[in-house]
Amino acid sequence: MAQNEWWKGAVIYQIYPRSFQDTTGDGIGDLNGIINRLDYIKSLGVDAVWISPFFKSPMKDFGYDISDYRDIDPMFGSIDDFDKLIEQAHQRDIKIIIDQVLSHTSNEHPWFIESRTDKHNAKADWYVWADAKPDGSPPNNWLSIFGGVAWQWEPRRCQYYLHNFLTEQPDLNFHNPEVRKAVLDNVKFWLDKGVDGFRLDAINFCFHDKQLRDNPAKPKALRQGRGFSEDNPYAFQYHYYNNTQPENLDFMAEIRMLLDQYPGTVSLGEISSEDSLQTMAEYTSGGDKLHMGYSFELLTDDYSAQYIRETVSRLEAVMTEGWPCWAFSNHDVQRVASRWSQDGKSVNPKQVKMLTALLGSLRGSVCMYQGEELGLGEAEVAFEDLQDPYGITFWPNFKGRDGCRTPMPWAGDKQNAGFTDGAPWLPVYEAHASKCVRSQEQDTSSTLSQYKSFLAWRATRPELLTGNIEFIPTHEPVLGFYRILGEKKLLCLFNLSEQTAEFEVEQHNYTPIKDLAHQTGEQAAGKVTLPGYGCFFASI
Repeated sequence: MAQNEWWKGAVIYQIYPRSFQDTTGDGIGDLNGIINRLDYIKSLGVDAVWISPFFKSPMKDFGYDISDYRDIDPMFGSIDDFDKLIEQAHQRDIKIIIDQVLSHTSNEHPWFIESRTDKHNAKADWYVWADAKPDGSPPNNWLSIFGGVAWQWEPRRCQYYLHNFLTEQPDLNFHNPEVRKAVLDNVKFWLDKGVDGFRLDAINFCFHDKQLRDNPAKPKALRQGRGFSEDNPYAFQYHYYNNTQPENLDFMAEIRMLLDQYPGTVSLGEISSEDSLQTMAEYTSGGDKLHMGYSFELLTDDYSAQYIRETVSRLEAVMTEGWPCWAFSNHDVQRVASRWSQDGKSVNPKQVKMLTALLGSLRGSVCMYQGEELGLGEAEVAFEDLQDPYGITFWPNFKGRDGCRTPMPWAGDKQNAGFTDGAPWLPVYEAHASKCVRSQEQDTSSTLSQYKSFLAWRATRPELLTGNIEFIPTHEPVLGFYRILGEKKLLCLFNLSEQTAEFEVEQHNYTPIKDLAHQTGEQAAGKVTLPGYGCFFASI
C-alpha cells in the first residue's frame, strides 16, 4: 500500500475532548489532557485520532457551532497546545484528524453578525436568507433536525435565515463562490498546521435547493432513522431539497484538490441523507472527491446478521471506487454496548469483545469511539444534569446524546474516576468506574486487553486491512464472510446471540487462528460451534 494511503484499513479513535481528560480542574477535558494520554492511545494500536471540535464557540451545540475557525476555545487550551499535540502525536506515529464543520457557523461568527445587519452589506449573501410568505410564515416547509421549523426570523433584515440544526447554527450559502473560498481557506489553515486529515461534519448539508422547494411528506410507516422517530417532526419529510444537492459534488472535488496539495492527508465525510449509502458512493467516486464516506447505517437499533449483511453488501454494490468507513458508536448515538445488548441496556463483555472483532473485520476503515475499548455502556443522566439541547427538547422519549458523552473513567479509586479534580461538566457514571482503564490494563482477559490484542493481530492481516469482502449465506444469528486479498483468504464467523450456534463449513482446508484471543469457536466434524457471542477466524 502506498504510504499516502495509510488511511485504508486504518483504525481511527474518536476523542470527544470535553470528556476525555481535564488538566485544569474546570471539569472540562482539554488538549493537554489528550497530550497526557497519547501513550495510552498508542498502546491501543490505533492509527489515528479524530478529535471533535475544539474551536472557539459559544458551545450551544458543544463546539459544532463555531465562531472562529482558526482559534482554540480557551476551555480547551491554546494554539500552542495544539501545535504541541501535533508534534507529540506524530512522534508516536499517531495521525491527527480534526472535525471541520463547514455547512454552518455559530450565530456569533463575525460573518453572520455582519450578514444579518441588512440586505446590502459585504456578507449579505453569505448565509441562506429568504423572504416570508405573504402571510408572514417561513418560505417553505423545511424542518430542523433538533425540532421545529428550519427558519428563524431576523428583524434587522426582515427576512428568515435557514438553520438545519439549532437556531444558533445558521447555514452558509455555498452557492456563493466567496463562501466556498473562505471556507477552504479555513481548511488550509489547519493543513498548514500539520493535521493529517478532516472528519467533515454533515458534509452533504452544504448546499440547499435554490428554488426553496417544499420537501414532500413521508408516509408514517417510513418515519424512522437516527433519532428521527415519530416524536420528531423531522421524520415526517423526505429531505430532498434542504441537503444533498447535486452542486455539492463539485464542492467535494474542490476539497479534494486542496487536500491533494498535502500528500498523505485524508477526508472523511459524515453523510446522512435519504439514501446515505448511495450518497457515500457518489461522494467518494472518481478518485477526485472525498477519500472516505461515513454514515449512520450501523449506528441504528437494528442488530441482526441479515441487516448487517444487507447494509454492507448494498454499499459494496454501489461504492465501486470509493472507500468505506464503519462505526458502531460515536458521540451522537447510544453506546453500542447498550444499544445492541439483549435488553437494550445491560452490557455483556463477551458481546462487546465480539463486536470489536466484527467491526474490525468489515472491509473499510474503522472509527471507534472513546470508551468503546472499555466496553462502556450508555450512562444514565438525570434530567437536571442534561446538557444536550436535543435531549432537553425531546425528553423523556429521547434522552439526547449526553449518555454517550460522560467522562472517561481512568482510575476507579480516584475522584471522578481520574477525569478531573473539579466538578465534571457531566457526571461520571458510577457504573463506569469499575470498568476504568487502570483496572482493565491489569487484567489480561479484560475488554481493553482483548481490544488491544485484536487490533495488534488485525494489523498483521493484509486481508483485513485492504482485502475484498464476500458474504456467506448464513442463518440467524450467525454472520459470516470471507476477506480476500490475492491468494490470501480469511474466514470470519460471528455469533450475534448469547446462545450457542453452529455453522457447517465447506470442504476447505481451514486452518483456525489459534493464537487469537478473540477466537472462541471450535471446528470439528465439518462444522464450527460458536458459543454465545463467539467468533471464529480461519485461514484458507
